[in-house]
Amino acid sequence: MSLNQKKKIIAPSILSADFTRLAEEITDVDKAGSDWLHVDVMDGHFVPNLTIGPPIIGWIRKITKLPLDVHLMIDEPARSVEQYRKAGADYITVHFEACSDIQKTLKQIRLSGARAGISLKPKTDIKRLEPYLGLVDLVLIMTVEPGFGGQEFMPEMLKKVEFLRPRFAGLISVDGGINLKTGTLASKSGADIFVAGSAIFKQANRKEFISQLRQSVA
Repeated sequence: MSLNQKKKIIAPSILSADFTRLAEEITDVDKAGSDWLHVDVMDGHFVPNLTIGPPIIGWIRKITKLPLDVHLMIDEPARSVEQYRKAGADYITVHFEACSDIQKTLKQIRLSGARAGISLKPKTDIKRLEPYLGLVDLVLIMTVEPGFGGQEFMPEMLKKVEFLRPRFAGLISVDGGINLKTGTLASKSGADIFVAGSAIFKQANRKEFISQLRQSVA
């Protein structure tokens, strides 16, 4: 799939995969019809959880051709941009709250050859992103508190999507508690990318569920 293609994008979050069978899990959701893979990187500082880094992403890159949407929930991500790009990240999304110089960080991502994304925590005012919209290809709206999978969707976050849609021509992603019902709500609000973790990985028939999710957000 072309990275320039504007369509409704289903992006399973591997945070909810069985990491003892990660290669199998990724191959399964790839064959099931996913558009992208969403990869959460957490450092135990910016968010309390700790996940994976560039070496694992490098292995993921070897087993799938799907675009890798790498969400850096880490302090001062500018220090690591080149590593994640070299590992295989197609999109690199950083948090507004985690960067001492957000403009410099976003420019660094683009200079690396990756597409740039920006995200913000639920309590951060969406208007704080306005000065940076021209520097990004993607805005990630967190519909849960970042750091852990399996949380309940926060419907009030859709107001951020609605605010952003007429002001931003790029891709708007929603992440957290996405399922058939909440995906429909997010799509109606203007979202393009639907990051779903446990809703996909808990399914016995992931192909069927991804098809249903695609229909629900169409």
